[in-house]
Amino acid sequence: MFLGKRISVVIPCHNEEEGVRAVIEQMPPIVDEILVVDNASTDRTSEVARSLGARVVYEERKGYGRAYQTGFEKARGDIIVTMDGDGTYPPSSIELCVRVLLTEKIDFMTASRWRSKSDKSKSALRLLGNFVLSSATMVLFRRYLFDSQSGMWIFRRDALPGFQPTADTMALSQEIKILAFTNPKIRCLEMPIYYGARIGESKLNIWRDGFYNLFFLVKKRFMLRKKQPRLRVVEPIRPASEVVEPIERRAVN
Repeated sequence: MFLGKRISVVIPCHNEEEGVRAVIEQMPPIVDEILVVDNASTDRTSEVARSLGARVVYEERKGYGRAYQTGFEKARGDIIVTMDGDGTYPPSSIELCVRVLLTEKIDFMTASRWRSKSDKSKSALRLLGNFVLSSATMVLFRRYLFDSQSGMWIFRRDALPGFQPTADTMALSQEIKILAFTNPKIRCLEMPIYYGARIGESKLNIWRDGFYNLFFLVKKRFMLRKKQPRLRVVEPIRPASEVVEPIERRAVN
């Protein structure tokens, strides 16, 4: 319990037994529930997570987005925090992010990966991909996001229906931000954090996932445009003489 709210951390994992160990061991005491979504792992991910006190939910349908959707359904906290099970998002940043969210009355916050504590930058290809996708998000949706691909979000559980994502793939990461930041009823904020070195082998295919996410952005823009209500054409008010028969004419008849 933190500032009167229960905190749940949702961690999707596919073969992350070493990474999830490091993440759970660094979890701050304000966290009430660690929910690991085992996305069809074939290693000891579930066993390791349970041994460290996490609650494990198994999701056999593969997909980053599918794992998160299952996690959102099963999480019990008032505030939901997400992060990958590979050590790239620092659990030490959770308390500050949650405090800002509650103090500033934010509904949805996305953590922007600013730089690593070791001053090691991401690869040039990853930086370029993130720049292209974040720029496309700004052009298509008119919302500036420094890190549109970040997988760490902090949000109020009761606000989730206002930006409920549907993607089963990596595209969920950008979809949830688009839905939140374009909803005028949802108060949003992007907050910078440090990022860490990945533990274990990356599951990301930069070229395939990058082009798919770009295609998804264009498709999402088209879908949202179709859902926007059309403006109703209001006919101009007609003069009373054209609507009501003059009194003199009715009197003659």
